[in-house]
Amino acid sequence: MEIKILGTGCPNCIALEKSVRNTVAELDIDANIEKVEDIVQIMSYGIMRTPGIVIDGKVVLSGRVPSASELKELLEKNK
Repeated sequence: MEIKILGTGCPNCIALEKSVRNTVAELDIDANIEKVEDIVQIMSYGIMRTPGIVIDGKVVLSGRVPSASELKELLEKNK
């Protein structure tokens, strides 16, 4: 699983990256996690607000930090 965290470094983007890393470890998911901070690259995904999560090339969330249960559901549904 390829996971990209889209965000320029704001507190929400940092919180999302930490949550994703913790949840991936908790669920024991084999994933490659990459933080994307380049605004041009972020815009190429078509999102207007950060932070965002891209799983295997598909935007699954943008503009907010999900709850822990929502994040678990997103990761399990897309693995």
